[in-house]
Amino acid sequence: QVQLVESGGGLVQAGGSLRLSCAASGSIFSINAMGWYRQAPGKQRELVAAITRRGSTNYADSVKGRFTISRDNAKNTVYLQMNSLKPEDTAVYYCNADINTRTTWGLDYWGQGTQVTVSS
Repeated sequence: QVQLVESGGGLVQAGGSLRLSCAASGSIFSINAMGWYRQAPGKQRELVAAITRRGSTNYADSVKGRFTISRDNAKNTVYLQMNSLKPEDTAVYYCNADINTRTTWGLDYWGQGTQVTVSS
């Protein structure tokens, strides 16, 4: 069984920073792309940033220049460094990973979500 466990959310003032972490564990053979999504109240879940196993990255226009995604393949962990936070960044942030196990290939897994609240 595979699990994604997120940490690092919280309450921060506008202009502040937070770092999210997401560690994958279980019967993992390898991990392909990893990413962060967010969902604000009354809105659809949206992609924030994604990173391939080789380190190629992709960002939502709204976070370019402020957020940085990175990963540690040895630790099966993905990070999201969030700087210059704005109230509109307030949402539940979800970790996502495309994971290969010995019996399944390319299945999507999600973390439980971590709340990020940015006060003005």
